[in-house]
Amino acid sequence: MALLQFRRPAPGTPGSPALARMLDGYSIEVMPRTAEMVEDFKALLPKGTRVYIAHIDGTPIADMVATASRLSRDGFQVMPHFPARSIPDAATLADWIARYQDAAGITQGLILAGGRAEPAGAFADSMQLLDTGLFDKAGFTHLHVAGHPEGSRDIDPAGGTAATDTALAWKQGFAEQTDARMAIATQFAFDMGPIAAWETRLRASGISLPIHLGIAGPAKLQTLIKFAIACGVGPSLKVLQKRAMDVTKLVLPYTPDEVLRDLADYQVRTPDSLITQVHLFPLGGIKTAATWAAEQTASAAGTKAQRG
Repeated sequence: MALLQFRRPAPGTPGSPALARMLDGYSIEVMPRTAEMVEDFKALLPKGTRVYIAHIDGTPIADMVATASRLSRDGFQVMPHFPARSIPDAATLADWIARYQDAAGITQGLILAGGRAEPAGAFADSMQLLDTGLFDKAGFTHLHVAGHPEGSRDIDPAGGTAATDTALAWKQGFAEQTDARMAIATQFAFDMGPIAAWETRLRASGISLPIHLGIAGPAKLQTLIKFAIACGVGPSLKVLQKRAMDVTKLVLPYTPDEVLRDLADYQVRTPDSLITQVHLFPLGGIKTAATWAAEQTASAAGTKAQRG
């Protein structure tokens, strides 16, 4: 009789309700160039998904706005990036906001410093953008800011987290003044250890902003290592490097099942966790990431039905 008993899947494995629960309400991001390759977003993403529009220097603002307009018409929550170092002055910021609102009714934005080494003009960080008051004046309902579970050499060149901690404390204070709902959208990481330590430290320091945890979607291992190095991912890069040493895993695409399983376990152990949802970085392509997420949800639903 024991052979006939079904073994319950471990949290976070394919078909697990825990993994599907972590992906429930996930957000994702696109660039205008990659969006052009998607014939129908409605067939790809769950209805109402929040879609960030990543700003790449050199992409005309008209292309960004056109992508926002398309996604908005399709019924998605659209959140463009507003990178401080790419915006030369307040007049340009006001113009971008007006364009997004006129074309797509945008009231959400991810406010960040951006990847440029040197500012294009007056703004060097997200706090300066927020401090203009232009987002509040335009009636933005959601303002997200960047988080770095493994630190950021751009913000703390000498290492450590002093500047990032100070910035988050400022943003916590700003959240108490603005009518917009604020949250922290993080850089991706591959190991729950540094993420958990960072989240615990934020709570202890008085930060209460919800965290939308960045997770790298399925991709070739070599692709992930390249992005991880470029984006300054720190301790959890070792997870990828260890995997790369295993020839049997090197040829297989990476999927974030393990870190999501660990996240599910952490959420059970930490009921006051600030982590409220997952943000997928489609480093292996948006179709690949969205299809994988849909498969996890469908598989979990099938497993639940079989057990029921």
